[in-house]
Amino acid sequence: MELSCKSEYAILALLEMAAHYESGEPLQIRQIAAQQNIPDRYLEQLLATLRRGGIVKSQRGSKGGYLLTREPRKIILFEILECLEGLEVRTCEDNVNLKTVDSSVIEEIWQEASRAANSVLQKYTLQDLCEKRDSRRQLDIMYYI
Repeated sequence: MELSCKSEYAILALLEMAAHYESGEPLQIRQIAAQQNIPDRYLEQLLATLRRGGIVKSQRGSKGGYLLTREPRKIILFEILECLEGLEVRTCEDNVNLKTVDSSVIEEIWQEASRAANSVLQKYTLQDLCEKRDSRRQLDIMYYI
């Protein structure tokens, strides 16, 4: 399973919002884009998708921007990727009548792998990612001292 550029950018944006969650202040697209090095226009599309998925909300006005709809510890990675990518197991349905033993075996293994990946993604929250990031930053600081 490969992480798409779209999902990586979206998770980076959500990490930025999670870092500012406690302040309650919305972040503007240009702030997030500059901090995480994401193209503005692309980020705008990603945030619109995440808003439709109920993961972020937008606030209008001069001090408007985007906020997480829930605490970072309540936003599961699987939910984010499902919103962006659709994470359903896709199989070749064109040759349903021509299913062979070989193709059945491949399909079973693919579904097992997909369930395992989904299980891992359901274990981690946005808060978990923030904590991992913060601990790595601490290690980097300690390393350079």
